[in-house]
Amino acid sequence: MRALAGLVALVVVAAAGCSAEPEREGQRADVPDRSTPAPDATEGVEPELASFYTQTLEWRDCGEGFQCSTAKVPVDYADPGGDTLELALLRAPATGDNRIGSLLVNPGGPGASGVEYAQLAGSVVTDQVRERYDIVGFDPRGVAQSTPVDCVDDAQLDEYLASDATPDDDAEITELEESTLDLAEGCAARSGDLLPHIGTADVARDLDILRAALGDEKLNYLGKSYGTFIGALYADQFPDRVGRLVLDGAIDPTLSGDDLGLGQARGFERALSSFLTWCFDQDDCALGTSEEAARATLAGLLRQADEEPLATDDENRPLTESLAFYGIILPLYLTADEGYEPLNEALDLALTEDDGTLLMTFADLYLERNSDGTYNGNANEVIGLVNCLDHPEQATAEEAQAGLAEFTAVSQVFGPFLAWGGFGCTVLDEGLAEAGVGDSDDSSDDGESGDPTATPGPTATPHPPVTAPGADPILVVGTTGDPATPYEWAQSLAEQLSSGVLLTYDSTVHTAYLAGSDCIDDAVDAYLLAGTVPDEGTSCAS
Repeated sequence: MRALAGLVALVVVAAAGCSAEPEREGQRADVPDRSTPAPDATEGVEPELASFYTQTLEWRDCGEGFQCSTAKVPVDYADPGGDTLELALLRAPATGDNRIGSLLVNPGGPGASGVEYAQLAGSVVTDQVRERYDIVGFDPRGVAQSTPVDCVDDAQLDEYLASDATPDDDAEITELEESTLDLAEGCAARSGDLLPHIGTADVARDLDILRAALGDEKLNYLGKSYGTFIGALYADQFPDRVGRLVLDGAIDPTLSGDDLGLGQARGFERALSSFLTWCFDQDDCALGTSEEAARATLAGLLRQADEEPLATDDENRPLTESLAFYGIILPLYLTADEGYEPLNEALDLALTEDDGTLLMTFADLYLERNSDGTYNGNANEVIGLVNCLDHPEQATAEEAQAGLAEFTAVSQVFGPFLAWGGFGCTVLDEGLAEAGVGDSDDSSDDGESGDPTATPGPTATPHPPVTAPGADPILVVGTTGDPATPYEWAQSLAEQLSSGVLLTYDSTVHTAYLAGSDCIDDAVDAYLLAGTVPDEGTSCAS
């Protein structure tokens, strides 16, 4: 349990999901020198958008040295004179006098709160970067405090997240379909007008408005995991406004939904191999002493939970197969010292005592569920909606079943959970359409990227390569054993970007900056503080 306590603390920091919401009604902050829009804010901007680019942000003291504000953006960039929404912002002002500008940060998701992330500024960047930059977190449109998408209540969300995501027969396929349709119905009823406009292409456009309103001529940005997708699309849409962009734990925008799922299956499989190597050196490895047997045992545990969920300390919440999956993958996001011992303890309890309590604890941490049954934020609702907008390929149940063998060949443990993504998007899209929610796609295009977002349906094509021609150097960071955003994605993104520079971390942790490597931290800091990129082929050991 000591290991569990350490894991909980680490995950809270990493997820940035348990920070207290800042007080937003404080006294006006005295920061006139940092509230003036960039002098060339409207250069190259459509006249209809000029008022958004020249808005003055009103900052308020929201406690503990932070300042809060909101920025106005159009709901639909194709109709900038129509409805607007407000993006929540939180700023940790630079601690030194020699300020460079603002550093916008995003922790990933889709659905994670940048406001809560910025509240952990001391864990987001080094002290040296804190001295020179205002660290600014923003909640993307539809997320947390920025006109949040709402689909179901907490009890319904419990049921949805615990439902069977790996159907074995027609009856279970029908159950999965009905569960997804219920979610779609709730999303349409509560947030229907916003849903077509929460895709990443629109988030990237919001980022440029924030840049201008913060008074920066170019965007300085730290994006992790999904946050790299936001940064990559920004660079492709606005290459001449790229400042210092760090894309850590990169996503390859050109991949289809199935390609992303297969990549993650491989990533988690590598992470599992790393865990097993560690585990076999212990005296009490819960999964035995051989790789083949260990994988079979773990897959068997998931099948057992599928047939009869494991008991937990809450008799009303047994550990289902889906919840066990979340509980297993959470420690694999972390380093061996942080995650492996707790995972071994949890698996030992589940395998020897049919007790799923510890795996349920990890699942709840991953899903940001509190002990009282509430959830921090709305990431569990946002993630599927945004992913299906960004990667709108569709699949019938028959097509998903046909592709199952490929996913299972990649990982018998994790593959089955990632094989049904296309089917889920198909059902979600159909449910939203039946409820009268547009095409449920993000069809806006800024006219600069040459990339209108693909429309949903069988004819949808992958996103073209992001090249950002003429952009200043962009630092792409990849971890060789990253379980969630495989290293190959970082390699691909760095190659696509005309000015991409790849920095490699030889480790198994998810994202590299401030993950325990002075080598990585020094390289990222040199880029953020002086614009110095590492030499080609630079790699840091864990």
